[in-house]
Amino acid sequence: MKKFYVLILALIFVQIYSQKNEEAERKSMIKNELGQYSKMINYNENPNTLNYDLKYQRLELDLNPSQQFVSGTVTSHFIPNQSMSSIYFDLANNLAVSQVTFHGTNLPFTQLSSKEVMIEFTTALPAGALDSLSIKYSGAPSTVGSAGDAFTVSTQGGNPVLYTLSEPYGAQEWFPTKQSMSDKIDKVDIKITTPSQYNVASNGLLVSETAIAGGKKVTFWQTNYPIPAYLVALGITNYMKLNDTMGSPAFPFVNYLYPSTVSNGTIMGNIAWTKSAMNIFEEYFGTYPYRNEKYGHMEFGWGGGMEHATMSSMGSWGRGIIAHELAHQWFGDKVTCGSWNDIWLNEGFATFGEHLANEKLLMNNTQFMNYLQSEMSYITGSSGGSVYVADPYLGDNNVLFDGRLTYSKGGYVLRMIKWILGDDAFYAALKDYHNRPNLAYNYAKTEDFRLSLLQSTGKDFTEFFNDWIYGQGYPTYQIRWNQTSDQVLRFKVSQTQSNSSVNFFELPLPIKVTGTGGQVAYMVLDNTTNNQNFAKTVGFPVSSVQFNYEYQIIQRNSTVTKDTGILAVSNTEKEAVQIYPNPVKNELSVSGITKDEPYEIYGLDGKRLKSGVYQSQNSLNVSTLPKGVYLLKLQDQNLKFIKD
Repeated sequence: MKKFYVLILALIFVQIYSQKNEEAERKSMIKNELGQYSKMINYNENPNTLNYDLKYQRLELDLNPSQQFVSGTVTSHFIPNQSMSSIYFDLANNLAVSQVTFHGTNLPFTQLSSKEVMIEFTTALPAGALDSLSIKYSGAPSTVGSAGDAFTVSTQGGNPVLYTLSEPYGAQEWFPTKQSMSDKIDKVDIKITTPSQYNVASNGLLVSETAIAGGKKVTFWQTNYPIPAYLVALGITNYMKLNDTMGSPAFPFVNYLYPSTVSNGTIMGNIAWTKSAMNIFEEYFGTYPYRNEKYGHMEFGWGGGMEHATMSSMGSWGRGIIAHELAHQWFGDKVTCGSWNDIWLNEGFATFGEHLANEKLLMNNTQFMNYLQSEMSYITGSSGGSVYVADPYLGDNNVLFDGRLTYSKGGYVLRMIKWILGDDAFYAALKDYHNRPNLAYNYAKTEDFRLSLLQSTGKDFTEFFNDWIYGQGYPTYQIRWNQTSDQVLRFKVSQTQSNSSVNFFELPLPIKVTGTGGQVAYMVLDNTTNNQNFAKTVGFPVSSVQFNYEYQIIQRNSTVTKDTGILAVSNTEKEAVQIYPNPVKNELSVSGITKDEPYEIYGLDGKRLKSGVYQSQNSLNVSTLPKGVYLLKLQDQNLKFIKD
């Protein structure tokens, strides 16, 4: 039975990893062609499109899923941020522009080899005034290389199907737009004319489906939330449309599925499970960002999934990948990485969404611990590589969408921040992050996230980010311990690093202590230097010490040994007094004291609010204090803490 159980777990983890790798590999199909994207500064911004703010686009396109062809008109509303005599849009040069209309007149234009259309105004436009123009174009989107991933015509069940996938630069392969990672489109109308037998899935709300002459219909979708060009998407085939609701209060849950999928009970059960995932994510991440429109799925032909805002494109239907794409609606869609260097802010956060779904919905504790252990083994399977993508690697999408670093390590870094802050403060900080006025429905970079954490918690994660986001590798610990007759438990902690980019990983270390009578105590060693000594008082004889007992931090091949050689720790090596968690909601704990100590709590106005004796085996109840910043005076030290 044990072997069978292990086999089942192994199959679960293989499925999880295949989904994760499939997701990363699917995005890695979009390989950069250096000449094609040479117009982009560090692959993030086209300097020719930085002189205006793109406010609105209306796509009026004729499409047939049996034809690799697009024709139509795209109208763009924009605000110049400086006087401008010309305007550029990103557009593949195999899509031929036939007319540019501006206030009822035609404007001259030039299509450039750099996949841009340059339009010249007869009179310079002033800064700050909303204006608009329309581009009429047609052509066969490329089927070669990365461009061929953006607009695909294929078949499913013998029926034609068309689907788009524009990350990172594919939007220009099928409509004129602006792809710089600094400007979201505030509103998009998507009006698609097709043969009447096909259904069209897209972002936002379905406004109308209107039959027109010639056996055709016009499907009108509209999204009123800011969206980057690469998240605008379409799916067209003989979809089965399933309309439902989710959440409380309810909002639309819409699925556009291949007919063969609707008859698959397992897949349909997984799709229905999305409602449970939504409930958990709203509890821990905050209100679903697109409640005024919908959430749903549209099936497509690529493996894995793609987090198109309000309607994820899905080629696989495992619950892990459903959770991943759903988490993207907060992290990747509402708040989008502001440069491709910071792609972990999309993918690492979505991978953490998988952590949350596994922990709360999909796995018992043993299974979840095995999942975390497998993730850690995967992350530490190589000694180098950073979560942040440095400029020299932006041209390599195998680095950009690296399953080990961008996805798994990025997600695990968030678990480590949760360990440092505590669950309540961490999830409150995540909600703050995607709701900040400068970030909500906008772009964010790694430094924006770090500053948001500082603002929410009062804790500066600069050193942590230097080690875990910008640095490479992981630590290995050698922990030696023993207990003296006065029941003081002493530790000596040494650390080695797998990569020279990090001199030392400063982390609070999770320790679980078990007594000879079955007693259990949990403690934190605030490891800030190598070969550091700690002294902790426990009220029972200790039989064993377990490090990283719930895989709270990334490490590999660490050892814990009982060693009589560290019995004598000098007073000068005594642990510094530390308080945690900080911010605190109810119970404040103190490490670094071995006996009961008098304490006082002061407000920042100098008024003493509370005093007493801190008992070393207990925590300090601060639940009655109003939210704010306070000073704890203990052992002649003033320790600042934030009451949440």
